[in-house]
Amino acid sequence: MANVRVLVGTRKGAFILTSDGKREKWDVSGPHFAGWEIYHVKGSPADPNRLYASQSSGWFGQVIQRSSDGGKTWEPVDNKFAYEGATGTHQWYDGTPHPWEFKRVWHLEPSLTDPDTVYAGVEDAAIFRSSDGGKSWQELSGLRHHGSGPRWQPGAGGMCLHTIVLDPSDPRRIFIAISAAGAFRSDDAGETWQPINRGLHSQTIPEPTADVGHCVHRIAMHPSRPNVLFMQKHWDVMRTDNAGDSWHEISGNLPTDFGFVIDVHAHEPETVYVVPITSDSHHYPLDGKLRVYRSRTGGNEWEPLTKGLPQSDCYVNVLRDAMAVDSLDSCGVYFGTTGGQVYASADAGDNWAPIVRDLPAVLSVEVQTLS
Repeated sequence: MANVRVLVGTRKGAFILTSDGKREKWDVSGPHFAGWEIYHVKGSPADPNRLYASQSSGWFGQVIQRSSDGGKTWEPVDNKFAYEGATGTHQWYDGTPHPWEFKRVWHLEPSLTDPDTVYAGVEDAAIFRSSDGGKSWQELSGLRHHGSGPRWQPGAGGMCLHTIVLDPSDPRRIFIAISAAGAFRSDDAGETWQPINRGLHSQTIPEPTADVGHCVHRIAMHPSRPNVLFMQKHWDVMRTDNAGDSWHEISGNLPTDFGFVIDVHAHEPETVYVVPITSDSHHYPLDGKLRVYRSRTGGNEWEPLTKGLPQSDCYVNVLRDAMAVDSLDSCGVYFGTTGGQVYASADAGDNWAPIVRDLPAVLSVEVQTLS
């Protein structure tokens, strides 16, 4: 029977939750890197024992941690994501006389085929790639030097490159999302990039339908259909059927279409999950009721999933990297909250239960299905 490993990044360390295929009882390991912000922890699809973690502190700087034994032991591996002198900054030496500073690594995306290759999205928005397990990094500088760069603006959480999606059918195609610039695609392994924001509409920018400037919170893909992407925007839930060339709204009957997370069922490409939040000023569930919404039709028609979730006086948030799915039958769905709970459903969202409580605020949730 397959096992499940849930990787949780929090404000004060990382936690690893493990269970068998029944997903009824869970063992908790952690905190790893106690006291440090762990913005993201993710495992390699090519090697279940290879994990990467973004360890960050405003005082001590940015460290990439790597595990080769499923999180039992860790080693710091990066030698260029380093601060020198100034606290709270991380300096990238790109060959110029003055190093370029960034604040933190928001997202790590391991290669689908090589455990030593991993991508990093940072704030201020840029993307890096390592081909030696995180020991050294190369900036894919075509993105940061894109001509639209002067029109990018920081969202409330900073100008962060928070989402990286790799196309399983084309190793040269990469999708990324930046708050607040929008979504971009590279068709040449990161050498050049193009905005893919046609169809997005944002009232808060001078040109509501501009090619860049949109606050995209998250994008998700089912690997069997790499041209179909789903997006949770600052407002609006969106879909593209042509790899981002154009988007259309699928918010449908959602009670509010503001939120951060979006994900897709492992076996049903038309089944999508979001967690609506009241508004951009009130980052908590509508009416204090924590509800996951599911669409089995690829959008527009949504149903609330509430069984096992608090339906009164709940004022937590679910951040952009804090939802994931496993690949078991039936599909498990997981999400973490700023209140320190991680909820799981072993039946695609019909029933929920907290698998751990009282953690520090959860920043990210990722899942590995282990043979």
